Amino acid sequence: MASVSGICSSSSSFKPKHFTARSSPSSALTPSFRVDSLTFPVRPKLADRILTFTPSVAREVSADLSKNDLFPQKKGLEKDPGALWSRYVDWLYQHKELGLFLDVSRIGFTDEFVEEMEPKFQAAFRAMQELEKGAIANPDEGRMVGHYWLRNYNLAPNQFLRSQINNALDAVCKFAEDVVSGKIKPPSSPEGRFTHILSVGIGGSALGPQFVAEALAPDNPPLKIRFIDNTDPAGIDHQIAQLGPELASTLVIVISKSGGTPETRNGLLEVQKAFREAGLDFAKQVLTSGGVAITQEKSLLDNTARIEGWLARFPMFDWVGGRTSEMSAVGLLPAALQGIDVREMLAGASLMDEANRTTVVRNNPAALLALCWYWASDGVGSKDMVVLPYKDSLLLFSRYLQQLVMESLGKEFDLDGNRVNQGLTVYGNKGSTDQHAYIQQLREGVHNFFATFIEVLRDRPPGHDWELEPGVTCGDYLFGMLQGTRSALYANDRESITVTVQEVTPRSVGAMIALYERAVGIYASLVKINAYHQPGVEAGKKAAGEVLALQKRVLAVLNEASCKEPVEPLTLDEVADRCHAPEDIEMIYKIIAHMAANDRALIAEGSCGSPRSIKVFLGECNVDDLYA
Repeated sequence: MASVSGICSSSSSFKPKHFTARSSPSSALTPSFRVDSLTFPVRPKLADRILTFTPSVAREVSADLSKNDLFPQKKGLEKDPGALWSRYVDWLYQHKELGLFLDVSRIGFTDEFVEEMEPKFQAAFRAMQELEKGAIANPDEGRMVGHYWLRNYNLAPNQFLRSQINNALDAVCKFAEDVVSGKIKPPSSPEGRFTHILSVGIGGSALGPQFVAEALAPDNPPLKIRFIDNTDPAGIDHQIAQLGPELASTLVIVISKSGGTPETRNGLLEVQKAFREAGLDFAKQVLTSGGVAITQEKSLLDNTARIEGWLARFPMFDWVGGRTSEMSAVGLLPAALQGIDVREMLAGASLMDEANRTTVVRNNPAALLALCWYWASDGVGSKDMVVLPYKDSLLLFSRYLQQLVMESLGKEFDLDGNRVNQGLTVYGNKGSTDQHAYIQQLREGVHNFFATFIEVLRDRPPGHDWELEPGVTCGDYLFGMLQGTRSALYANDRESITVTVQEVTPRSVGAMIALYERAVGIYASLVKINAYHQPGVEAGKKAAGEVLALQKRVLAVLNEASCKEPVEPLTLDEVADRCHAPEDIEMIYKIIAHMAANDRALIAEGSCGSPRSIKVFLGECNVDDLYA
């Protein structure tokens, strides 16, 4: 059995402590989730309303914001080896306690640029200070933004919040230890223990836990984890099939802040079905003794879990957004169940947060990242950020950063109501796979990016390395690929940042998460946008709801025609007219094509490749629906 002593306890306490100054060379769901609980309002015109979130008053701003005084004429990058070495030494950031380095020397910002940006940074630092004190940082929802409090609860603005944070952490650790030790057992095997976790959630409820699991889970964790993070039927079937007979010893965790996320609800309903088909008592196995809810208090999911007696419920605080929730129960519970020391993750994040509170830009790693992003993308997202971790276990870091950066910074309007269409595109792979994938284009193709290398110094645990040839190990090749790629890109005027950690540990992973969370917040202040809301996401959800509402009307029309004697196959125009939605005929065609591909509608004449030729009906008449 796996030891539980390291899950939530470590030599370094999570609780606040005195921090030593860092130095740099320059400074020396369940049955209650019914399908009909998700309502989709019927509107007469679908296409005209998709993605329309225009404020009542908006001012147009020139799209070419890069032509301002901060970027009068960028000079060529420094290429002299001696001058580059001096620049490297002058700007290298080191956090000794975390074993983390940040190299920004291959970003070509000038001293004049840094000086001119100083007032913007000081304003950003003040905004971050106010945020940590509990200011309403998300005015759209009237909420505070307090993910920084999760790793130092003493920063929370009142005793009630401090108690909530501390109690939630203690509850997560206690529950994980009881499951891993076998004190809490699956009801189908009273003598056995839980062997797997099935985590049901999407977006911020999945990306962080997936990244941490890939980065930190031991080779043989006490519980292995699988994720249902989409509403793709084939993907769900695959995850459940991989569990096989061990479904009976699987702990199901359902994560949804609102408790009504459609994809999460769908995943839970699919899991319920899988338990029934396996001959397992879903209510007994998952609700009474195997189901865990992580959700906002009094949400639909929270109420369901409470009424039906789920094994445990853990809070999602309304002041923590999904993309910054990895240090809450959302990320800590799955990690702890896999034997990952979550208090060490919190300690690393807390140390990084402290480093990012200094108001000296060159000594603040998050500010240095924001400075580089602003310079490289002209402050308007003109270049993409390519994330290249040279460590297999960090492969998912770029996916995690995609949501954190793009959902936070991709905004149509700034805080003054100007239409600015801000953002920073993030994508990536892993080294040295990148060498055989897209480095060719990065070096010689369209110059529309800057790179971020993630370097890990420790190749293997001490005593496990060996030489492939005299003086050269497998890790030396990886190191050579990273340094060679960095040099080759810079030689062709491609800029890059390098983040270096000693090794991949809970502490270093926590620090990297905190580093990028703060960098996003600072950069958002520099470009004057709200990093903590996501109106575009809500627009997409609304549009999806309207598509499904239209599908219900299409089904009703087809059912009525299919119940006639004889059956009346309908053309697309006839379906659209009877739905009173002629302007939505293209969407109706797509709905019918999807239904036909899944044997839920029959094409009587024509083919989907020639839409105007189609005549369609349902395979059977549902009389009950005629009188619903």
